[in-house]
Amino acid sequence: MWASDTVQSLFPSDMVAPHYIHKPGKDKMNTAEITGIFRYPVKGLSSDPLDSANLISGECIAGDRGWAIEAGTRKFDAVNPRYFPKVNFLMLMRDERLAALESRFDDTSGILTILRNGKQVCSGNLNDKIGRHLLEQFFAAYLPDASRGAPKFVRAQNWSFSDVPEKAVSIINLASVRDIERVTGAKVDPARFRGNVLVDGIEPWAEFDWIGKSLSIGGEPLLEVFERTRRCAATNVNPQSAERDMTIPRSLSAAFGHQDCGIYAKIIADGKISTGDKISVVA
Repeated sequence: MWASDTVQSLFPSDMVAPHYIHKPGKDKMNTAEITGIFRYPVKGLSSDPLDSANLISGECIAGDRGWAIEAGTRKFDAVNPRYFPKVNFLMLMRDERLAALESRFDDTSGILTILRNGKQVCSGNLNDKIGRHLLEQFFAAYLPDASRGAPKFVRAQNWSFSDVPEKAVSIINLASVRDIERVTGAKVDPARFRGNVLVDGIEPWAEFDWIGKSLSIGGEPLLEVFERTRRCAATNVNPQSAERDMTIPRSLSAAFGHQDCGIYAKIIADGKISTGDKISVVA
C-alpha cells in the first residue's frame, strides 16, 4: 500500500550524518513525480490510498479528515465550526495505540469499519446516531485513558480537521524521508508523516524551495505552497507496530537544524491529480 514497502534505505546504518541545514538554491531540481495519493477520512485513523483525486479550489482532498473523534472536550460546534488544535481529538501524538487499527470508510454507505490484526473489531454507520454510538463505545473501551470524557465523532458541513487552520494538501518528498533514514540509520516509513501526496525525483529538502510558489500539474497551476510542516511526536510512532520506536523531531533538529518534513499547499484551481503525474514549479 505504502511507497515505503518498496523504498529501501540508500545508506548503510553505520554512516555518520553531517549537520546539514537546507539552503535554497537555483540548482535544485524542480520537477517531481507523484508516487502516492492518500486521504484520511477520520483524523488520527489510517489512510485510504487513492489512484487519483479531484481538486476543488479552496478545498482539501475530498473526504480528507472530514471526521474527528473529540476526546471528551465537547468544544466543537458543528453549526459554527472553528479550528481547534489536535489535542482536542484522539490523535497519534498522544494515543499511539490508534496506529494498531486499520480503518475502512465507505463514502456511499457511511460505514466505518475498524480492524485489528486483519480482523474486524467494530463497524458502524457514521451517518447514523446508533452507528456512531457503537463506534464511540469501542474507542472508549480501546483507549480508556485518552479522553476527558466519552469520545464523540464530530463533523461539520464542508469542514476538514487539519492540523492547520487552512484547508491544505500535505506533500511529502520521499528523498527527504530517505535523508532522514541516512541520519538515523533506520528505515523510515513515509506513513509516519501522514501526507496526502508523496513525490519523488527531486533532491532532499528541495521542496522547501517551493514555499510561496505555484505548482503545475498536467500543465495547469493547481497548488500554491504556503508553509513547511513542523513535526510532532506523532511521527515517533511506528505505523505498523504502534510502538514509539524513533525520535523524529529530535533527529531532525540534531541533523538539519529544524523539525520540518513536508510542506502544505492550497488548492488554487479545479483539476485532477493522479499517481505518475509530474509536478513542476511555476517560476
